[in-house]
Amino acid sequence: MRTKEDVINQGPCVVVAGGGTAGHIEPALALADAVMRARPDARVVALGTQRGLEGKIVPARGYPLEFIPPVPMPRKPTMDLLKLPLNVRRAIKHTRAVLDRVGADVVVGFGGYVALPAYLAARGRTPIVVHEANARAGLANKVGARYAERVAAAVPDSGLPDAEIIGIPLRASITDLDRQALRDEARRFFRLHPHAPTLLVFGGSQGAQTINNAVAPLASEFAKAGIGVLHAHGPKNSVAVQQIPGAPPYVPVPYLERMDLAYAAADAVLCRSGAMTVAEVSAVGLPAVFVPLPIGNGEQSLNGRPVVTAGGALMVNDDELTPDKVKELLIPLLSNPRRLSAMGSAAQSTGHRAAADVLAKMVLDVVGK
Repeated sequence: MRTKEDVINQGPCVVVAGGGTAGHIEPALALADAVMRARPDARVVALGTQRGLEGKIVPARGYPLEFIPPVPMPRKPTMDLLKLPLNVRRAIKHTRAVLDRVGADVVVGFGGYVALPAYLAARGRTPIVVHEANARAGLANKVGARYAERVAAAVPDSGLPDAEIIGIPLRASITDLDRQALRDEARRFFRLHPHAPTLLVFGGSQGAQTINNAVAPLASEFAKAGIGVLHAHGPKNSVAVQQIPGAPPYVPVPYLERMDLAYAAADAVLCRSGAMTVAEVSAVGLPAVFVPLPIGNGEQSLNGRPVVTAGGALMVNDDELTPDKVKELLIPLLSNPRRLSAMGSAAQSTGHRAAADVLAKMVLDVVGK
């Protein structure tokens, strides 16, 4: 635990709790970057578990990572439900020790099974700030909001009372992206046609079989229409596509390491509508066809709805996405530059490029109290 002298001589220690999935980790790291821009003397420490993606993502971004026991919430009555109170107590004790050791001045949670023990460990001891990215708040953030100094949300009506609507914190490589300036470099990077209208297709970090099955059979149709395709099919999947000599190429890749270049190369996108995806696509001004993942409480449909309402996107149910539907929607869209431009402007009007800096100010204001 830090002494009074440490507090005087060091900047604030911000602990971010957003492990598990990229949808929790990326906003946490975007906030971390914004905190460091605002207060270069600050320290940011991330909480995570051994089973989440944070073990790879967080250290690669230069932030220390402290592991805590996960507290998964069983969806059905099982033996795990009986073990829940013991698991929660163990996680709180471990997390509280971490907060004391690093000298936490504030805990910022982004939901999920890493945030819940962080909120309960910090309650009454360390100020809490909550950020909800989804259209419907999960259990962890509903608990955290009860004890928080400030609550932020991406969209209205998330279920968290008195939440301040700020959007989703995004990394600077997305918010500062100049698609037009990077277009030539991006097309060369992916070996795409330099001038042809281009569709970007992805289904999250693991791909999406429904999307793959609906798009890959249309490779020759896209080629005949003069449309290029960049298709991230997922590392565990593969697609076979028919290339037509002389036509804009259809480029399948397992994973997109450079999402900034993928966005810069594209004229439209076909993708899921997770909260982070919707926020990024909107921020960079890409017209989209969203295919919500048909699980959970329908939050992916809710995430994309504001962009659809604004005219920046279309939405197709997962069970309705067929090659015929893709052909019907996307070939006419990509062949209409005026419509692409109008949809891109509409999408960008719904985005919140400054969300990371706004949240960082909220967090530092709480520390300042």
